Amino acid sequence: MCKMEDKNEKYFEVNKDTWNKKVSIHVDSDFYDVEGFKKGNSSLNAYELNEVGDVKGKSLLHLQCHFGLDTLSWSRLGAKCTGIDLSNEGINEANRLNDLLMLDATFIECNLYDVPQKVEGTFDIVFTSYGVVGWLPDLKTWGEIISSKLKKGGIFYMIEFHPIIWMFDFLQTPPKLTYPYLNKDVIYEEYLGTYAGKSSNIVSKEYGWNHGLGEVVTSLTNAGLQIEFLHEFEKSPYNSFPEMIKTEDGMFLLKENQRMFPLLYSIKATKK
Repeated sequence: MCKMEDKNEKYFEVNKDTWNKKVSIHVDSDFYDVEGFKKGNSSLNAYELNEVGDVKGKSLLHLQCHFGLDTLSWSRLGAKCTGIDLSNEGINEANRLNDLLMLDATFIECNLYDVPQKVEGTFDIVFTSYGVVGWLPDLKTWGEIISSKLKKGGIFYMIEFHPIIWMFDFLQTPPKLTYPYLNKDVIYEEYLGTYAGKSSNIVSKEYGWNHGLGEVVTSLTNAGLQIEFLHEFEKSPYNSFPEMIKTEDGMFLLKENQRMFPLLYSIKATKK
């Protein structure tokens, strides 16, 4: 039998290959609107902007940054940013945009679990957002890495899709409640296209893991972080379910008779 670490490496290899294929599609997609970003639009949403606060003059480590739009948005707001991602194609595109826009972010191709070896120094802020912990089999180590990369008094901030969302199988129409909240097994999905390019011809092959709120919070507190808040939100910037209602502030709500659970949560934690 192979060790769990060996299995995880195989899962990471498949995921990396899929994310490498996604990058060019996402760069050209309306979802990411790279042309608008080049003209000065921010890719950050109101939740993270309001809850992280002023980043001017602060060092920021962005975990799982894809091709860097959020990292570069924080850079435009005055942070000294470092972004890491598993995908070498994502990092190549992030570096290209950084050079094109004459910003000073640093990007490193890096599996999250290799951050201690590949990312030097500590930071005022560690940030991660929207569809991140589901790619990680081990949150205990995740929490320890976050803590190790924070300066004393530094903050960790995450905003993420609520774990109830990941109980649904989105390959069915409409999405069907399929997976247990406390699902312990790896989940494999294979489908045509991506969330930002549904008509594209790539085959996405993905391994993921569901993590409940208790596991996320405990992983952070056991690593020595103090939770400042845990917020849950019924509105999302993303149109994830069929027939969602678009609100005046550009967010999306489930239809009133379906509004039974939050769509997002955010956590802010401090290293004491």
